[in-house]
Amino acid sequence: MWAPALILAGTTLAVWLGPGLPASLSGLRTAAPYAMLAAGFAVAWWFNRGRAFVFLAALLAAYGGTQYALGFGDFAAQATYTLISVLVPFNLLLALVLAERGARHAGAAQWLLFLVAQAMLVFWIAAAGRSWLSGTVWQDLLGHWALRSPPTPLVGRIAFAAAFVASVWRSWPLQRPPDVGVAGALGAFFIASEFAGSPGAYGAFMTASGAILIVALLQESHRLAFRDELTGLPGRRALEERLHALGDSYAIAMVDVDHFKQFNDTHGHDTGDQVLRLVAARLAEVGGGGTAFRYGGEEFTVLFAGRTLGEAAPHLEAIRASIEHYRIALRGEDRPKKPEEGSKRRAGQSADKALSVTVSIGAAQPGKRLKTPAQVLKAADEALYRAKKAGRNRVAVLGA
Repeated sequence: MWAPALILAGTTLAVWLGPGLPASLSGLRTAAPYAMLAAGFAVAWWFNRGRAFVFLAALLAAYGGTQYALGFGDFAAQATYTLISVLVPFNLLLALVLAERGARHAGAAQWLLFLVAQAMLVFWIAAAGRSWLSGTVWQDLLGHWALRSPPTPLVGRIAFAAAFVASVWRSWPLQRPPDVGVAGALGAFFIASEFAGSPGAYGAFMTASGAILIVALLQESHRLAFRDELTGLPGRRALEERLHALGDSYAIAMVDVDHFKQFNDTHGHDTGDQVLRLVAARLAEVGGGGTAFRYGGEEFTVLFAGRTLGEAAPHLEAIRASIEHYRIALRGEDRPKKPEEGSKRRAGQSADKALSVTVSIGAAQPGKRLKTPAQVLKAADEALYRAKKAGRNRVAVLGA
């Protein structure tokens, strides 16, 4: 969330306060945007992110087009700038409205062909008056007050505003890094467009737009690797990272949803997902310094770093009881949107209109026999098996 703002702020300070580049490094002014946007384009393809892929392709083409047009006179440069200030946000708006299908889907190749067609149109219009084929009508048309530039023409501002609203709509309320990154990169491109007459500022903010999208894609990759999408809890990989950093005192608990397969078979996978989210939400509130993780399937892990099993046990029992006494109202078309209304409805429902769920918990801690986190985790799993064998809906511990 904060990465785009920090990159924009840093770029602004660099443009405002930073000294000019020495002659030996002057080429970086134009090379840096190419390098950053091309790198972002490759990262978007690698991570299979369609919207970022399309946006970065449009930005790369836009920057290359403006640099190329500078060698063909004032009208060619102005026409190219005017058209890309409209076409780039238009392409992004279209990508935001359409469903995300990834950068390796056949639709991505069609997007690239669409961008090539637009580039040819820009080249044709920018050549107005230079040959009989292009004619001179575009010179008069681009002189209209709604298309006059720089800075960004009115039509371009409208396109920017529409694309920005769409990007905020896409990013709300989950605020996933790629969606927030697209909004931030669009802001950077708008600032670049406003300073098209200043090569240093234009290149800096085009570089910033690529940097914002690269950071967003890397953040999303990290999020997917370390956080479970369904429950919002840290995932198994995050747990493994924590296990490597444990000290001598800790306790590990394995939690399993009782009769989960029966929930899925009887009420469907949507209800099963609802059960997992409920259990995860309760486990996330565990006291005693515990941290909950989604281990896999219907299994969860609670890690108590710096705590003994005796200190952790009361909190495990409390969370088990909390889950047992919570009643799940099955989702329906009349399900209230507000949590308070849902709580009132659950309180007034009869038992046959709501479900209850229980969990079994097994816990262990290191000792003479259990020396490594992997051994303690395995022991906690064995304790979980004992809890289930003893009748479920209970906490069982295994001696160290």
